[in-house]
Amino acid sequence: MGMSPAMRTLESAIVEIASTDIPVLLIGECGTGKEMFAQRVHQLSRHSSEPMVRIACAGMNFGNFQKELGLNTDGHNEVKRSPVKTIFFDEIGELDSACQRQLLYALPDGSEETRRGFLTARVISATNRNLDEEMRAGRFRSELYYRINGVCLRLPPLRERKEDIPLLIEYFLTKHSAQLGRPRPLLGPRTLRVFMDHSWPGNIRELENAVKKIVALGDERLAVEELDGAARETRTPEVPQSRGHSLKAAARAASREAERELILKALARTRWNRKRAAQELQISYKSLLYKLKQIGVLDTEAN
Repeated sequence: MGMSPAMRTLESAIVEIASTDIPVLLIGECGTGKEMFAQRVHQLSRHSSEPMVRIACAGMNFGNFQKELGLNTDGHNEVKRSPVKTIFFDEIGELDSACQRQLLYALPDGSEETRRGFLTARVISATNRNLDEEMRAGRFRSELYYRINGVCLRLPPLRERKEDIPLLIEYFLTKHSAQLGRPRPLLGPRTLRVFMDHSWPGNIRELENAVKKIVALGDERLAVEELDGAARETRTPEVPQSRGHSLKAAARAASREAERELILKALARTRWNRKRAAQELQISYKSLLYKLKQIGVLDTEAN
């Protein structure tokens, strides 16, 4: 979800591979939306009308893992439900060696020979671990890695695609206002600035929780104060070069701050439509792109 170059590239790749049965490996930090992108692959596949089965690999023991795969204690097929078309292994890097061995046995190896226990479903896996390092350390089987890694998609952390933050805010405001039955709040420019300045170590999940808190409380101040405290720790204050120029420096800083707030407010109103925002601000599109680069909101060349 988003309009940043990284997310447009990711969406293009998903559209290309969704119609195939090639295994997909999603790699990203916690909270980057790996399950959401697994759902996106499934929704665009020819099996979208059927449910995607999710298996949470963290803390999974061998017995439970066999049951999740639909196998009995002998490792043979024990189908008691309709055949699964898409299966999602969430945090596959957390599987222990016994579960990895069982999964390796269950996955097709490309040969025409069939055996009991095969998984015929489309396999999508996700992990926040570096599986290359896990293989070198002997904690993840290389055969399994190459079996699940038909196409590897790396999900960028939110701090590397901050231009997507306004769109995500709008999406989560709508989502949680409907879920909680609360009025949809309109965030002020200070709140938007704080959201843009925050480093989001918890990625999209942290952002969603912050927006949900605002909707639930009907007040953005508490959530903003928590984020603003973290942002202030990494923000470098502007120090005047000399005592004689301190008033001029303060005036310039205040002017830049006011301009930043006006730009963020226009972008929020237009849902990040930069051309419409430029019209509202009565400046050219190229001027807006230049100003966005100046305030650190957008990292792209004007066109």
